[in-house]
Formats: sequence, C-alpha cells, structure tokens
Amino acid sequence: MAHRAHEARRQQKKGFSALALRTGLICACGYLCVALVFAQIDIVSKRQQLNNLEQQAEAQQAANEELRRVLDSGDEVAYMERIARDKLGYVLPGEHIYVDMSGG
Repeated sequence: MAHRAHEARRQQKKGFSALALRTGLICACGYLCVALVFAQIDIVSKRQQLNNLEQQAEAQQAANEELRRVLDSGDEVAYMERIARDKLGYVLPGEHIYVDMSGG
C-alpha cells in the first residue's frame, strides 16, 4: 500500500515536471519570436536611418565640391555675392529689389 502511494506521488511529480518543461519551452519560443520581430523592426529602422545619412553625406560632398571648384577658379567674390543675395537676402548699396506679388 505504501509502495502504491509512493509510486503515485512519483508519477505526479513526473507529470508536473513534464508540464513545467513544456510550459518553459513554450515561453522560451514565444520570447524568441517576439525578440525576432523587434529585431527585424529595428533593422528596418536602422536601414532607413542609414539611407538618410548617406543622402546627407552625398549632399554635403556635392556642396564641398562646389566650394572647392569656386576656390580653384578664383571666383570667390561672385560666389559670396550670390550666397549673400540668395540665402541671406542682402542687396548691394543703391540696388532695388522688386517682388512679383501677382503669384503667376
């Protein structure tokens, strides 16, 4: 009789440990799936960030090349006048600027 009770208890522990093992494996698989999804999302985000940085680098290289060309040609004064006029809105003394308000 004691042997049967001991055997039943042993079977119950065995069933519990198998259930715990299955539950642990399911949780581990779920965690890995979620981690994989977040890793993929992070990869896509980083690729977009890389593309944006590459575009900024190309634009900066083009601007640097233009500056290098201007400096090599010796036309620095004309370049500075153009930048002052176009980017900063400056005008030469005595110069009149007319703005077309017709919208066309």
